[in-house]
Parts: sequence; C-alpha cells; structure tokens
Amino acid sequence: MPGRIDVHAHSMGPAYKTAIQAIGGIVRTPDWSPDMALTHMDRHGTQAGILSLSTPGPHLGDNAKARDLARRVNEETAGFVARRPDRFGAFATLPIPDIDGACKEAAHALDHLKLDGIGVLASYEGLYLGHPSFDPVLAELDKRKAVVLIHPNNHPSVHDVRKGISAGIGNFLVEFLFDTTRAALNLLFTDALHRYPNIRWILCHAGGTLPFVAWRVSDIAARQMIHAPWDTQYPSAYMARHGKNLTQETVLKDFKRFYYETALSAGRQSLATVREVADFDHILFGSDWPYCPDDMTEDMIAATKNSGFFDEAQLAAVNRGNAVKLFPRFA
Repeated sequence: MPGRIDVHAHSMGPAYKTAIQAIGGIVRTPDWSPDMALTHMDRHGTQAGILSLSTPGPHLGDNAKARDLARRVNEETAGFVARRPDRFGAFATLPIPDIDGACKEAAHALDHLKLDGIGVLASYEGLYLGHPSFDPVLAELDKRKAVVLIHPNNHPSVHDVRKGISAGIGNFLVEFLFDTTRAALNLLFTDALHRYPNIRWILCHAGGTLPFVAWRVSDIAARQMIHAPWDTQYPSAYMARHGKNLTQETVLKDFKRFYYETALSAGRQSLATVREVADFDHILFGSDWPYCPDDMTEDMIAATKNSGFFDEAQLAAVNRGNAVKLFPRFA
C-alpha cells in the first residue's frame, strides 16, 4: 500500500546551509541530504516528502542576495525532485520582503520549475501575511491556484536574550505557534482569504493555537465587534464585508478554509480541537524532520493513530489521501 505523504518535510541543501552558516548560524543547520531524507521516509513508511525551508528563509538582509539565494535553493530543490519525483515534492521559497523579487521567483518556481507549491513564513520583519504590502505576491499565487505552506518565523526576542520570553524556554516551544495563529487571523481580518480565494493555505503545527481560540475569536467577532465602540475601534476589511450580518458560524466556516498539518500536534490534546475546527479532509500529516529527530516522527505517527479520533479509513486519509487531493501527481 502506498505510504504517507509528509507536507512538513524540511530540506537543508548546500546552498541554504552555506548561507546560514556564513551569517553566524543564527538558526540550527541540521544534517540533511536527499539520501538521509529517503532513509527517514523509508523507516517511517512515508512515500513522499514535500520539501520546504524553515526560518529564516532566503532573505538575510539584502534583496539582491536574497533573490540569488532563493533562485539557487529552488533550482537545487528542483534537482532533488527531478531525480526522485516519486519521493520528493517541493514548496518553493521566496525572497520576501523583497516583493518584486518574490513575485518573479513565484512565477519562475511554479511556471518554469513546476514545483508543487510555495512555502512562506507567517511574518516578515514584524508584518504578518495579509498585510497589504504582500498583496502582489498573493495575487500571483492566487492566479496560479497555488498550495501555500505557512511556516512560523522566529519571535524577535530570540535575537536579544535581554528581551527573551523566559530563560530556558526556547522560541520553538510556543512562540512558533503564536506566529502562525497571528498570520491566520490576519489573513482572515484583512479579508485575504476571500480576496485570494484560489490559494490553498496549509497551516503548520495544526494552525498553532488557532483551533483552541477559534470559538473565542468567532464569538467576540460576531457578538461584540459588530457593535459600537468596537466596530470603529477595530476596523478591518473582513468586518466591513459582513457588517452586522456577521455570525459566529461564518467565522468558523472561514477557519475551515485552512488545511492543518499534524507536526508536533498529533496527540489527543491537540487533535481534539483540530477535529472541532477543521473539516476532516483538511487534516494532513507532517513530521518537521530533520528539525525533529526520528524518534519524534515515530511519536507523531503513534499519537495520531492512537488518538481515537480516526477510524482506519480516516487515518489513511490523514496520512495520505487528503494530501493526494492537493498533490495529485503522487496518486
């Protein structure tokens, strides 16, 4: 039987690893190679991994260098895919916040390289997806009906220990989740979900904390934010679209537009809320390898299987079938 499809599988090819190490290794550069990835997938019954970059992405402070690095990473990754198209897919990286460069690279990656989708970060220099400055990029992705993976970015505090959240609490423990949540809410309230309806958005780590706060957000929006003084204090394109006709059901329905992948969010504690917020066919498998080691991949597989939320057919859909609908070439 064909194996699972991992939509949150990172790569660390030579071009990206060299660039990160050259600026002082501000993030981990785990050992990675196509052969190592294949070994990992074989060990865990995974047919295919859709490769993407983690934070900080290719923009390391200079637009020209970011364009060059994004192009080299995407060409390099396309080579990995070309050698094993049955085992690898790829989300192209973009040199955001260089918007013009990002638009050109998206066109190159999707139209010329024929990569499977686009990987973006939830925030760039403090601005979250949905901010008007990103609209040209979203327009390009919408025009191409792109599948877009939203990966969290680092909280600014990681670069200044004096402003850190708390000693001993890594940014990756919870701040990643809040970054993704903020991006999802920004896409909603800027009305980007409706303005760019053809983009298929995948939220990493089960949407961060979005499933847990979904009821709160939807009830406040529909019961409180449509009335004075909140309607003028917190204006947004989304609230303007619906006005006083906004209902809690409308907000919750819009949360169902997102896809939610299970990396580090596979236990009953997480899946209980995901199953309440997401349509079943919008739940996907993710491993976050190699940032998460092999034993954690096994933990995620076992936790999803033993959660009690999925029968055998549903589990097969989460592991594979739902992803095949997004990436039919792996069927």
